[in-house]
Amino acid sequence: MLNRGLCVAALAAFVALHAHGEVTYSRDVAPILFHRCAACHHPNSIAPMSLLDYKSARPWARAIRQAVLLGKMPPWFADRSIGHFSNDPSLSASEKRTIVDWVDQGAKEGEPHDLPARPSYADGWRIGKPDAVIDIGQDHIIKNTSPDEYVYFTVPSNFTEGHWVRAVELRPGNRQVVHHAHVSVVMPKPHNPASDALQKGRSFSDFLFRTPDGLRHMKPDSPVVNDACAYKGPEIDGLHIAGEGALASYLPGMPPDIYPDDTAKWIPAGAQIRFEIHYHYESPSKEPVTDRTSVGLIFASAPPRHAIRRLDVDEDFFAISPGNPAQEVKQCATFDSDSLLLSLTPHMHYLGKDARFEIQRPGERPETLLLVPKYDFNWQLKYRLQDPVFAPKGTRLILTFHYDNSANNHANPDPGRTVRWGEPSHEEMMSGWIDFLDAGTNEHASIQ
Repeated sequence: MLNRGLCVAALAAFVALHAHGEVTYSRDVAPILFHRCAACHHPNSIAPMSLLDYKSARPWARAIRQAVLLGKMPPWFADRSIGHFSNDPSLSASEKRTIVDWVDQGAKEGEPHDLPARPSYADGWRIGKPDAVIDIGQDHIIKNTSPDEYVYFTVPSNFTEGHWVRAVELRPGNRQVVHHAHVSVVMPKPHNPASDALQKGRSFSDFLFRTPDGLRHMKPDSPVVNDACAYKGPEIDGLHIAGEGALASYLPGMPPDIYPDDTAKWIPAGAQIRFEIHYHYESPSKEPVTDRTSVGLIFASAPPRHAIRRLDVDEDFFAISPGNPAQEVKQCATFDSDSLLLSLTPHMHYLGKDARFEIQRPGERPETLLLVPKYDFNWQLKYRLQDPVFAPKGTRLILTFHYDNSANNHANPDPGRTVRWGEPSHEEMMSGWIDFLDAGTNEHASIQ
């Protein structure tokens, strides 16, 4: 006589199979993985394994199922009740069901001829083969004498003519040690002692000190301002920091920049390229490693209608009190021309809890564009608005971030200390990066 339990299990498996049909990697799962996951999960990319073929994906089947059911993969942290974003990689209910059924049915390969065309990545570049690649100019050695290191490299672009770029990818040479990086376009400035002598007043750097490892930290006796939007005290240089931002950034989980049609960024002839790299390296072996980070550029075939710009908004004079589970820090900036907002990116360190981006148009109430209710230091994403948001001249941008300095934050190295701005990961930052363009203007002539 057959075991009753085995019969029930077999019947359940039969019902499940015929309710949803047989699911295979080649026919059903690969199209989902190629569309939703492969941008990170391909050889030489940020993810630890490739999902571009059955042999590579099969050992991870159970882990994939778990990550899908828990909503951990693909990573996405924006509140879905607020706004719509073009780069939301979230799986549909049907896609989740397909992956779960595939694993529950034994994670079968299926027929190879059912496999769709695999996406290709030129030498690991997610933007395709670049027209120009510029690196930091040296093999930088990270010696593991300190967990964190900030290094700046300035190299020539060697551009004899200006270029519009429609895609930019900042690629670490050693993903094990590059935590995040920025690349900016700068023009060389001639040294002018007479002009330098006219500079008066305190600069932001006057509030900082460097430790022997070269990292910058806020001086403990620096002014404390947690709400820069409402601050009306004595002027503090560097309190309201909002300026032209980087060309591109690399952070965990952040995709490369591929700009909308008829938009691009301008790099003038003779420009220099400045890399700012945060290395984080802790290894029991203490053996030094090297890195040679680079940036890839794809040029536009013609001048665009609009030049993309980036606004970087920082608040650097906050203080997060010991044990505080929700320290609030606010910063504001005002657009000086009619603008179209394209993307929003929050940046914090270990204590980051949540982030909100609002705009307040003249005479109107604030409107939330983005809420990240559970910020994750390990996945710092750029949120691209589905449709550009119009911000007329005088619109106020309001950033409200919260920090968890309590013992309940498992990433917190020491809940008993006051935390201020600093470059190491165990200190904090409050930054918001906004891609935008001037609305209704053709900036090509003014930029050239």
